[in-house]
Amino acid sequence: MPRELVRAPGHDRDRSLGWLGIAWMEHFTRHGPGDVQGERVRHDLELSAFLADAYALDPAGRRLYDSVYFSRPKGRDKSGTAARVVLFEALGPCRFAGWAEGGERFAWRDFAYTYRPGEPMGRPVRSSFVRCLATEEGQTGNVYDAVYFNLTDQAAPLSELAGLDAGMTRTYLPGGRPGSGEVRPSTASSASKEGGLESFAVFDEPHLYRLPELVRMYATVRRNLAKRRAAEPWSLEVSTMYAPGEGSAAEATHALAKLIAQGKAASARLLFDHRQGPADVDLNDAVALRAALEEAYGDFAAVMDLDRLVSEGQDPRNLPEDVKRYFLNLAIPSAGRFLEPGRWAACADLDRLVGDGAAVALGFDGSLRQDATALRACTADGHLFTVGIWERPEGPAGEGWEVPVGEVDAAVAMAFARWRVVRAYFDPAWYGAWLATWAARHGDDKVIAWWTNRDTPMARALASIRTAIVQRELTQDGDPVAARHWANAHARPSRMKDDEGRPMVLVGKDRPGSPRKIDVAMADTLAFEARNDALAAGEFAEPVEQPFFAAWR
Repeated sequence: MPRELVRAPGHDRDRSLGWLGIAWMEHFTRHGPGDVQGERVRHDLELSAFLADAYALDPAGRRLYDSVYFSRPKGRDKSGTAARVVLFEALGPCRFAGWAEGGERFAWRDFAYTYRPGEPMGRPVRSSFVRCLATEEGQTGNVYDAVYFNLTDQAAPLSELAGLDAGMTRTYLPGGRPGSGEVRPSTASSASKEGGLESFAVFDEPHLYRLPELVRMYATVRRNLAKRRAAEPWSLEVSTMYAPGEGSAAEATHALAKLIAQGKAASARLLFDHRQGPADVDLNDAVALRAALEEAYGDFAAVMDLDRLVSEGQDPRNLPEDVKRYFLNLAIPSAGRFLEPGRWAACADLDRLVGDGAAVALGFDGSLRQDATALRACTADGHLFTVGIWERPEGPAGEGWEVPVGEVDAAVAMAFARWRVVRAYFDPAWYGAWLATWAARHGDDKVIAWWTNRDTPMARALASIRTAIVQRELTQDGDPVAARHWANAHARPSRMKDDEGRPMVLVGKDRPGSPRKIDVAMADTLAFEARNDALAAGEFAEPVEQPFFAAWR
């Protein structure tokens, strides 16, 4: 099923202001930041059909939809399309002004449009207030960035508007001109606290609206849209498909679309337009994957670098679930387990022994009662091995059990005595006092607090060790407890993205309160991160013995 289209009964594309909107957008707007920045916009047939659907009217001339959802794969110019709709809503003839007898013209500046007989005529929204929602604090988002470009860059016709006051935090539209009002980018911290009289709102990438503050932002703005009758407010959601089970706003919208399709929510005024590739495609088959991508991208496949996308789909650093979700637009769970089965076992080196005096880095993740405590070491060439692991016993023996902190202390002392520890990262949660003791004994230049609850550095450290595991750039000692903990580690979504814009993940248990432990995986991540940082700092190099007289001088 490449297409899922949910529309209202009696939907008629000829009864739409979308055709006027397409002509207006292609005349006045330009592509925003990116490879085609500043170039004229030409909507393909699929995108034109969507815009016609989005602006469909009922026989009385009122908007047919209060909510519109456009779901396409990554790179399909969804944000750019939303930005053009923002500009049309802010300045263009986007609301019904009567039925044409034929030959009437809408003219504004150097733009003129002649209506066909029976076609709806358009007028601007009075006092338009358009809100562009972004997920990242301190960022305006892709949609508003394209809007800002169109209102400020000399290559864009709308930048010539007299009385326009465009800024990075909000734009005031020319007073007394068609569509006079405001365009404002917002994030969770601002949108959820401001009462608004929005005439239109864009939710960019609502598959990311899963954290409580983003869900509240989404709900607040949607409530605001019900305040103004004459403006006929509506919202547009543009997104790649969501990961089921995360409770995102996108997942809720799709659930509503399914109810409408089943006839169980007939009163809902939602247009849902989704396109995807085949779910059963073999990513290892380049020909099949290319065909699947062409199906997912539709008309837009002609301008996509499909060779690059095939390469991305077969890159072992990319999780198959992510490839299918972002490039084939399939609603499938995010990579459940952090590692695919077999990845960790493939790195085993059971014969490797780390001799006394070898230079190592340490990683420590600890608890006191419920979770396990682990101290792992990593050599300069990336071999991970156990120094100590303490787990609560199963059954009655585990009742009232606590981590034997004396044994943990002895293991830390043994590690520093047996090997040349160049750097050690300890998560200080639960062990703050012990960390101070170990730093005093072994040097605060080596014993370093590394909080695992910092999402950005943790996501980067996890990405580093996962790549090393997938590429078999590290080895491990075959400890069965470590293997079990890595198998228990599940990917958890985050708001971070890597340097190429791809989502980054954290790790967690399969569910809150799960008895399945992941502490060794965390200790390994810290040990590997300490090893990487020590390598970069040159700390693994053998210390140079200084002659006695040089030291004396």
